Amino acid sequence: MNKKVKGEHNKSRKGLWWKLLLIPVLIGIAVMIYLDVIIRSTYDENKWAVPSTVFARPLELYEGAALTIADLKTELGLLGYKFVAQPVKPGQASIQGEQVQLYTPGFQFSDDLEPPRSIILTINNGVVAKLDTDDGAALLRLEPVVIGGIYPAHNEDRLLVQLSEVPESLQAMLVAVEDDSFYDHFGISMRGIARALVVNIKQGGISQGASTLTQQLVKNYYLSSERTLSRKAQEALMAILLEFHFSKAEILEGYINEIYLGQDGPRAIHGFGLASQYYFKTPLADLSLDKQALLVALVRGASYYNPWRNPERALKRRDLVLDIAVREGRLDAELAATAKSQPLGMGEQTASSTKRFPAYLDLVRRQLQRDYKVEDLSENGLSIFTHFDPLVQNSAELSLTKAIARHKRDGLTAKLEGAVVITRPNTGAVIAIVGGANTRFAGFNRAIDARRQVGSLIKPAVYLTALEQPEQYNLASVISDDEYNLSLPNGDIWSPKNYDKKDHGQVLLYTALAKSYNQSTARLGNELGLDKIANTIERLGVEQTVPELPAITLGAVDMSPISVAQMYQTLSADGFYTPLLAISAVVEPDGTVLKSYPLAVDKRFDAGSVYMLRHAMQAVTHEGSGRALEWLLPDFEVAGKTGTTNNLRDSWFAGFSGDMMAVVWMGRDDNGSTGLTGSSGALRVWADIFRQRSELPIQNLPPQNISVGWVDKDTGQGSQGSCLNSIPLPFISGYEPEIELRCNQGVKRVIEWFRDLVE
Repeated sequence: MNKKVKGEHNKSRKGLWWKLLLIPVLIGIAVMIYLDVIIRSTYDENKWAVPSTVFARPLELYEGAALTIADLKTELGLLGYKFVAQPVKPGQASIQGEQVQLYTPGFQFSDDLEPPRSIILTINNGVVAKLDTDDGAALLRLEPVVIGGIYPAHNEDRLLVQLSEVPESLQAMLVAVEDDSFYDHFGISMRGIARALVVNIKQGGISQGASTLTQQLVKNYYLSSERTLSRKAQEALMAILLEFHFSKAEILEGYINEIYLGQDGPRAIHGFGLASQYYFKTPLADLSLDKQALLVALVRGASYYNPWRNPERALKRRDLVLDIAVREGRLDAELAATAKSQPLGMGEQTASSTKRFPAYLDLVRRQLQRDYKVEDLSENGLSIFTHFDPLVQNSAELSLTKAIARHKRDGLTAKLEGAVVITRPNTGAVIAIVGGANTRFAGFNRAIDARRQVGSLIKPAVYLTALEQPEQYNLASVISDDEYNLSLPNGDIWSPKNYDKKDHGQVLLYTALAKSYNQSTARLGNELGLDKIANTIERLGVEQTVPELPAITLGAVDMSPISVAQMYQTLSADGFYTPLLAISAVVEPDGTVLKSYPLAVDKRFDAGSVYMLRHAMQAVTHEGSGRALEWLLPDFEVAGKTGTTNNLRDSWFAGFSGDMMAVVWMGRDDNGSTGLTGSSGALRVWADIFRQRSELPIQNLPPQNISVGWVDKDTGQGSQGSCLNSIPLPFISGYEPEIELRCNQGVKRVIEWFRDLVE
């Protein structure tokens, strides 16, 4: 081969090598560009998926407000207030006898900003007697209790903080312990890499890393925790790119918000801001030096150094953090010595926020999913304000669990369960929900998902259907409660029986409802028409299809407690349908109201018909199946209905006062007998809740189309009020009975009746 040809051949080979070398370079450049795009687009624009926070209603304080010291203490406890001798910081409180001092942190509500305030309250006999504030406010709201959150699929939760909110001492300790050359390197530490390389060669594998704070941030934010050379190389490259685009302050702030610091049930605690609240119920900016050091200690292993499970280990690591910070010249030795002298100072472990009020949070999620995508709720940091009342919820939970425990002691059943739904009659606001005997269990929500036969709770719909026809029916109409036999299309005979196994002959319509007679109700309902009964149930707010079968007149239809609550909500609101709502507003992180949920009202029944029905439902509590309320709630007028299903499988009570409506169910998940009637089971729970929480009895204000007439309580004939056997009943004006019975007993009884009515 001549020199010319050989030269050309060598030149060709050299060109080929350059091309071959160029390929990995181009691939490397492409990878770098790709990683750079990822870093700039994700880290800069949308660093974290921030869960939505769900809030309760705020507690309003003003002179004359109904409030006890015990309730205020409960509310402050849920809010994480610290009880001290003299409040000097936000989130502190002092209770001395009837006087309460508070220092509120303030809060941005959907409609207004509530500023921080120093407050002095005097509470006498369950009422705020005096209110003094440092700015002269006569009405104020405490910050609302956090019910829980709606988390991303990976269940991460964090409370974002700016670097200016992080104590400089915490920043100094974090850098000293985790990356002492943080402010000098460009994303990776060559000294650390050399040290780790020596160790790894000796160990024969990758046993030690050399991660800087920047690399740790990259690993936690972008990558998996696997230990491979390719993953470490990617981590190092991304760390360099991150340092190229962002300042040290921005990277440190990102690390402080990203790092994993504990586990709260299924919820992962990320960032120092949330960790401070989780472990100490204190804002990060207010943490003492010893507690700051403990949080820094958790970076190396939140589970291993968990201060509740491993206090000695956590204390040793905390002190080491302080020593390292002193050694690196980032912390004063005297301050560190003082911090080391402090005990660990951990209170009781914070109850998991996911287990606080799971049944109510479940309802919130379901109602939100009608209007929002799951990712909007779990990633955009929305504030969701609800009507939830933690004080009412507390009473409902205690009343139900106490009753279940009592019945278990009596040997009735070891599998007894229950559910409660409580609303406000005038708004349809759902203020409390209990989903089962284990009130912190976030599993099967019986208040929403348990579909059980409702029994006699359906009867008001039957009688309302009749009362809507005043030309044919009124409360004094006489109906038969004799034996009732109905031939069914398949040839069977349906023969419902009364609970007491007796026939009662001719009875007044209002008596049949008050005493919950089955035979008269079944006869009346089937005479009215099953299609009309089903229509009334639908208009009351029940959305499910009700089969038009004879037995629906006696409640042979499966409904959930919340469906029953919707039906009784309409009755409690004088025939106005208002959809049950848990949510009042959804607010974006910048304070913009994304969506509000105003009161929606639909008049579905004549007020006079509903008033007559409510009169009979009040009679239930005086002379009927709910008469135990006469002594359980003395001198407090309510209306309601018991429900008991075959073989005592289900115990129900649904009813309302002037300011609360509630449905209580008790039963067994396996549909076995409980041994409880509506009166001996659910009614007692209902009464206990109302005794504690209801302030306003039913308001007996008849609508304009109602007049009162006297009738004989046995025959329904029109009577004079002076007759000994007569009772007053409301009628639609123009349909009052003519007076057939006249008695010469004087006017004394009439005067007494009018006096009682006015009182």
